[in-house]
Amino acid sequence: MKLIDIFSYAFGAIRLRKLRAALTILGIVIGIAAIVALLSLGQGFQGAITTQLQRDFATDTLIVTPRTGMGIGSNEQSDFYLFVNDTELIMANVPEVKTAVAIIQRNGYIKAGDISQIVTIVGVNFTEYKKIYSTFSAEFGKISSSPSNDTIILGARIADPWENNTFIYDINDTIELSWTVRENYNFINISYTFRVAAILEEIGGFGLGGPSDNSVYIPISTAIELFGDKCSQIIVQLKDSNEKTINEASEKIRELFGGQVNVISSTALLNTLETVFSMVQIFLAGIAGISLLVAGIGIMNTMIVSVMERTREIGILKALGAKNRTITSIFLSEASLIGLIGSILGIGSGILMAEIFSRLGYIGFGPRPGGIMSSSATIEIVPVLTPTTLIGALAFGVFVSILFGLYPAWKAARLEPVQALRYE
Repeated sequence: MKLIDIFSYAFGAIRLRKLRAALTILGIVIGIAAIVALLSLGQGFQGAITTQLQRDFATDTLIVTPRTGMGIGSNEQSDFYLFVNDTELIMANVPEVKTAVAIIQRNGYIKAGDISQIVTIVGVNFTEYKKIYSTFSAEFGKISSSPSNDTIILGARIADPWENNTFIYDINDTIELSWTVRENYNFINISYTFRVAAILEEIGGFGLGGPSDNSVYIPISTAIELFGDKCSQIIVQLKDSNEKTINEASEKIRELFGGQVNVISSTALLNTLETVFSMVQIFLAGIAGISLLVAGIGIMNTMIVSVMERTREIGILKALGAKNRTITSIFLSEASLIGLIGSILGIGSGILMAEIFSRLGYIGFGPRPGGIMSSSATIEIVPVLTPTTLIGALAFGVFVSILFGLYPAWKAARLEPVQALRYE
């Protein structure tokens, strides 16, 4: 029997048992749809996170923090501190460094009428910070290279917390910035008046090292006056982003501070995150694959029942001269057609599911607008469908179907013609 005749015969058998075949195909559809949807959303999420982090991190930068602290943005007190003047120490002793910027960081809040917002107060040299991060750019107003002591620059979400162009602050507005300090067992609220000089363009991202939509920025001289000269981190810009330069500069900075600092490489962090995301995608695909294996068991069960029902038919085919491999080919063809149809429908369903989920929701980090809290970074996920994902899903669906169809096909081929013809 020719191959085209085998597939034609197998397709006819599927059409003859439409309801049973449809239910069997449905199991494949669900498994493949889950795989495609999870992988496409996972790849989309990875791409969105990577893009956001690349906005936060310049690839030619290092972030230096006290080793005993909690990391970036930490306010934890320890026996070792970084000071603003340590930037000069780094630039003088590490030839790979182009520039270094100290950041003094503290939590506080600002008020506008009845609206109170929790903010991160960042004291930094505006000019040097802008050289490192192009995202530190004003949408309204101007970032001066010689700011007055009462100058403050607002992140986009601070000025527009509802993300609808309803600005609660304007250029030259006077605002009150407050924070709390502790003296022994007493907690004292301190306030300072600032003038809004600029509002930053919307950045997105998470503010890890780079500018953030949820921070306010004051001159480093003012921050030293208000908070002292201890800094939470130092941003180091290198002369290039070569791996060798990054490694050598990192090692020299650690040695310079006697191993008491953490040096975070933006490039290394991004590479680590990409590795983690790849592992997560494999894990998600494995979970979805379990549902496909369950569907494969359904195929095996359906085809075993089919073999029992078609025993006389198999006997007739053998009596007419059909060989064992022909019978095997017929049942394997049925299984492969079920897998092919289910995989194609599953891919379409998976694409549709991914689009629906991506349109219905977003991923946000931190508090949402409303009340006393400001908005946080949100990420829009766009599903990413690669040819590898689509071809892999199709091949996997067909493979599982054939795999679970092997035993029924083998059992059908093993039937004796005389016994099969006698079967009622």
